[in-house]
Amino acid sequence: MAGDISKWQVEQVLDVAPVTAGFPVRFCLLTEGDRQYVAYYDADHQMTVASRMLDSNEWQFQVLPSKVGWDSHNYITMAIDRAGQLHVSGNMHANPLVYFRTETAGDITTLKEAPMTGELETRTTYPKFLKNLNDDLIFTYRHGGSGNGINPYNIYDPKTQSWSRFLETPLFDGEGKINAYPFGPVRGPDGWFHSVWVWRDTPDCATNHDISYARSKNLTHWESAFGDPVTLPIKISQTELCVDPIPSHGGIINSAKFLFFDSNNRPVISYHKSDENGNMQVYAARPENGTWKVHQLTDWDKPVVFGGHGSMGFIGIKISGLSEAAPGTLTMTYRHRDFGTGRLLIDEETLKPSNEAIEVQPELPKELSQLESDFPGLGVQRMSDIGDSGNPEVRYVLKWETLGKNRDRKPETTVEPSMLKLYKLRTSD
Repeated sequence: MAGDISKWQVEQVLDVAPVTAGFPVRFCLLTEGDRQYVAYYDADHQMTVASRMLDSNEWQFQVLPSKVGWDSHNYITMAIDRAGQLHVSGNMHANPLVYFRTETAGDITTLKEAPMTGELETRTTYPKFLKNLNDDLIFTYRHGGSGNGINPYNIYDPKTQSWSRFLETPLFDGEGKINAYPFGPVRGPDGWFHSVWVWRDTPDCATNHDISYARSKNLTHWESAFGDPVTLPIKISQTELCVDPIPSHGGIINSAKFLFFDSNNRPVISYHKSDENGNMQVYAARPENGTWKVHQLTDWDKPVVFGGHGSMGFIGIKISGLSEAAPGTLTMTYRHRDFGTGRLLIDEETLKPSNEAIEVQPELPKELSQLESDFPGLGVQRMSDIGDSGNPEVRYVLKWETLGKNRDRKPETTVEPSMLKLYKLRTSD
């Protein structure tokens, strides 16, 4: 059961700029101290960074020398190092590294293209910034392509303003035959870094298989969920890291693997796959009594068969990650081609479907889901703040509207740009 009113209410809406609406691609919102940054593709597909002071409604803009086509893989991400410099990377899908860094902290007009290590940077995809326990800035990406990729890790030295390898080997190595699609690493409530991934054989999204997990205290030494040390790079042969040995064409897609931590800080991985009868189901897996226990959350009687290359639209099944609905009860939403949309309630202790009648409060206010255009095929895109507002009662969210994914091809429909908007939300909780 779902409630109607979010604990978050819209306090302010600011227009940022018109943006391309012909395809969806992730933008980035980063709040740091008293300054806020937004990275996006403008109406002409040009990578752009906007900045403002939190006490001002005026934006400053810097257009960067990088232009996106129609590829939904080519998201933008940002980070701030210890010296306050802004780092920006994006617009890459098996392309040479695209990376910018400010020369003056807080001044986006000083963003300049810069090198990293210069090695394994010709076919880059999926850039990610993160911080280690010492607050050092780490950067990782995939080098190679679907079915043939590795994941190097770099570390930044703000004193020398230079990058070097953080790990001597890639974290994941497909050995020229496969590649990993990782979620994370993310730092959990237990202080450890956690990563979940599937392996993939080819560019066909149906060839994902073997959902897997590893954890680390420091991003350098890794182990299984049960403390077995891992020799880097991680390879498919390390079966002790496998959570669920889903075969290729087994119904899992790389974008549908989610990590949640229960009230005992145990990792819970949710995903979908085909059951033994070929019907699509939703599952949750958790380490229990020295092994990964897989729990089936649905009992549907319809298969969902998918496949193809490029950025996939709706494949017939879509799920959200888990969240807490109430103490002892977890929840997630789904969209199924044959069974419509709905919400699952799950008993946290048993990871079995719950019959509790719980009203689930929506995470965001309804304004952030409402379409403002009546142009056919447009949908709402949102991006949460990857930074920190500094106030637990305040959060920021980006919202814009685009057509759906078109497997990274130019759509046949021409659509006017949409307005990228920044929503400031406040709660009294």
